[in-house]
Amino acid sequence: MRKTLIASFLLAAAGLAHASWWNEAWTERAKITLNTSAQGLETKEAAPAVAVAVRLHSGNFDFTAAKEDGSDLRVVAADDKTPLKFSVERFDGVNELAVLWVQVPSVLPGSDKNVFYVYGGNAKAAAEAGPASDGFDPATVAAFHFGEGAADASGALKPVAPVAIEANGLLAGAAKLDGKPIAYALSDKAIVDAGRQLTLSMWVKLDDVAKAGLLDWGALSLRVQDGKLVARGEGKAEVAGGVVGAAHWTHVALRLGSGKATLFVGGAQVAQGDMATPALSGNLQLGEGARGLLDEVEIASTLRSADWIAVSAGAQGAESRLVASQRESHDSAAAGEGEGGGYMGILIKSLTPDAKAVIAILVVMFVIAAWVMVSKSVLVGRADKDNQNFLGRFRAADADLLKLGGSDGAHPHSPLYRLYEAGLRELAKRKVGEAGSAPLSGASIDAVKAAVDADFVRENHKLNSKMVLLTIAISGGPFLGLLGTVVGVMITFAAIAAAGDVNVNAIAPGIAAALLATVAGLAVAIPALFGYNYLAARIKNVSADMQIFVDEFITRVAEIYGAR
Repeated sequence: MRKTLIASFLLAAAGLAHASWWNEAWTERAKITLNTSAQGLETKEAAPAVAVAVRLHSGNFDFTAAKEDGSDLRVVAADDKTPLKFSVERFDGVNELAVLWVQVPSVLPGSDKNVFYVYGGNAKAAAEAGPASDGFDPATVAAFHFGEGAADASGALKPVAPVAIEANGLLAGAAKLDGKPIAYALSDKAIVDAGRQLTLSMWVKLDDVAKAGLLDWGALSLRVQDGKLVARGEGKAEVAGGVVGAAHWTHVALRLGSGKATLFVGGAQVAQGDMATPALSGNLQLGEGARGLLDEVEIASTLRSADWIAVSAGAQGAESRLVASQRESHDSAAAGEGEGGGYMGILIKSLTPDAKAVIAILVVMFVIAAWVMVSKSVLVGRADKDNQNFLGRFRAADADLLKLGGSDGAHPHSPLYRLYEAGLRELAKRKVGEAGSAPLSGASIDAVKAAVDADFVRENHKLNSKMVLLTIAISGGPFLGLLGTVVGVMITFAAIAAAGDVNVNAIAPGIAAALLATVAGLAVAIPALFGYNYLAARIKNVSADMQIFVDEFITRVAEIYGAR
């Protein structure tokens, strides 16, 4: 108990030092947490030397920073100093998927401080991952991953006949079961030397659970009968219990030793009974009479504890609450962002390339919309101010109606003044106001009004120019953001499906980052909507003033200079 408390304290202290960094040459890391508290997968005893399957994907690891073959990967304990043994089952830098097996010295019970780190991002690093057996303790007699074939992790045990492999199994590859057994020549010497202690575990996804053989090894058999897990030994010894469903991945385990057989389903004990460890032959058969998929068969020459089996199943399963992971960069860890202070940084790092492209387009749209709103606000403000100044002079004029121009009285930002000048040009063509000029006829007044109306249309076009850019931002921004979100979600789910890791820690970063594109689209559209409505109202007022002025100007001209 004292050792457990001391180890718990050291792990907690290491967890507080999250801002540390193992080696400056590595730029990225994934923080892996095994939560054995009530909020995760609760355990009561420490589980020593557990082989933890680590799924890396775009949500928890930056593959763009790592080497193409993953040879720069390193695994370090919670103290950020102690290297851990590990092996790589799969590394696909193109599809951003990887599976590592890490040998964790001890997983403490009732703690969320069981932490280790997977480092990457050093182009000059040499390969250091050990052989496939490095992810397992010496008590592991064989471990069959079915990643790139049906040999065991050490490569020494190979099937008698070729085995069909499903590329996307529970972790990486999985064996396809077609009713014919997968046979291995496996000696029982390690089991006998260990005092006839044995722990078997595997993952199955069966098409039919009415009758399926899982393992046959001499006098020992493990089967599914009418949806129940059944272990049989020598004579009539039999232990049955638990529920094995069809068409979904289920972890099953058998522990034999000290005259007892214990069955586990989904990491939980379901049955126990008397059974001596039977005689084991040199021929191990898997999946006889079964149809479906088989993955991660492990055989150990020791009695694994119930908590060890629970942690092992939880570390390998895709839906367990045990494993949590998150991506950290060197800068974010130094700033303490890994503990919840850098949510935006996590989102940005989890963005898929298409979401980044969409957000980049939206940033450009926002800059353009902001420029339009600012420039139009300045233009309309100046126009309104100059209009009011000129309109006061116009309405105060009497006989000098045609003499409101000149450098002193010019109003450069006033559309009304430009309409006034357009009228003056037409009147000057008809020599209105000059000595001896004839009064304007009705046709001449109509011609003057037509010319002023033409300039009125041009002024309207000038006032409304570039407003279409705001309407594009308003209507196009959300749709473009939604496109980025949908594609990002599709890519995230495709990556998770390929990796076989569907826990919330794998899904959440990718989905949250994908939603960032929709947020960006709304961030463009909402200001543009408010700005457009404000500017449209002010432009409408200026346009109304121009229309009224045209009628007022033509009426005054007809009154003063028209024929009576």
